Amino acid sequence: MRDYYDILGVNRNASADELKKSYRKIALKYHPDKNPDDKESEKTFKEAADAYSVLSDSKKKAQYDQFGHAGVGMGQGGGGFSGGAHMSMDDIFSQFGDIFGSDDMFSSFFGGGRTGRGSSSRRGNDIRIRIKLDYEDIATGIDKKIKIKRSILSPDIKLTDCPTCNGHGQVSQVSNTILGQMRTQSLCPHCQGNGKVVGNRPSNVSPDGLIKKEETIKIKIPAGVEEGNYMTLNGKGNESIIGSPGDLLVMFEENDHKYFIRNGDDVLIEAHISFSQAALGDTLEIPTLNGVAKLKIPSGIQSGQILRMKGKGFPRIRRSNKGDQLVKIQVETPKKLSSNIKKIMKELSNVDGKVQDQFQKMKF
Repeated sequence: MRDYYDILGVNRNASADELKKSYRKIALKYHPDKNPDDKESEKTFKEAADAYSVLSDSKKKAQYDQFGHAGVGMGQGGGGFSGGAHMSMDDIFSQFGDIFGSDDMFSSFFGGGRTGRGSSSRRGNDIRIRIKLDYEDIATGIDKKIKIKRSILSPDIKLTDCPTCNGHGQVSQVSNTILGQMRTQSLCPHCQGNGKVVGNRPSNVSPDGLIKKEETIKIKIPAGVEEGNYMTLNGKGNESIIGSPGDLLVMFEENDHKYFIRNGDDVLIEAHISFSQAALGDTLEIPTLNGVAKLKIPSGIQSGQILRMKGKGFPRIRRSNKGDQLVKIQVETPKKLSSNIKKIMKELSNVDGKVQDQFQKMKF
């Protein structure tokens, strides 16, 4: 699959305006109405739409920059980003109408080449939900069942052709200009481009023919996701009178952990040790994302020093390795000492003082 930046002919530091300008130039050049029966032009047109749909979205762009095509939309469990290569022409026009201006202007530019029903309301609306995950679940991945309420087309209604546009979804208007008569097309104001309207409608059905239905959906959350990532479940959003359903976007959030702080793929934790452990060294049992592991404390370690436990962090998405666990050592000074401990500490202090005096008397 081609690199999105190469498709648009821009570098990775291109601004939003540069991306938009480059996409518009390609889309106008390879528009199917301008290149009838040219499959290569249509393919290029859709590739550009696919690339722009990702790079013009800051979150999708960040995921693409980090993980490439595999990271866009966190395409798991039948999800993923439904990009330009899979979109119909109407979907592309609907998503990027602001690139070219209004529908009327676009139709006029290409001689009214956009036929068929309009697209503003053909596709159902997306649904967005948020799921909070524990660190342990993120470390291993988890299957979840979620309940959603989505709008579906009522089986009790009957759809008929719109009387205003006769089922075409568009209406034509002829206006007189200094250049003569000009014909423009626009979305039908009655059916909003669907070409269909609801005929008979029971009292419990909304004017658009939709009813609410609760559904339970199973999703497989991959290991290593982090807050701000999301999954796209295609076709699991709201339905519309005609056309494909919207998508279900599952946004991930992280619960705070009792011990750990996340830093990308690494986890941070503090370990509090005594002065004797710091001086003599020790072996500690440290909690990790996958249970308890042993950590060797070297003798003479200083407070604030960080020890690394390799491979004890979060899995890296679509990679076989993991991040690390970083253990910050904090040497605790006791606030209260018994008489025996005070005696020992004084003796130790006397020894330290003699060693220091000898050191200062040495000549170099």
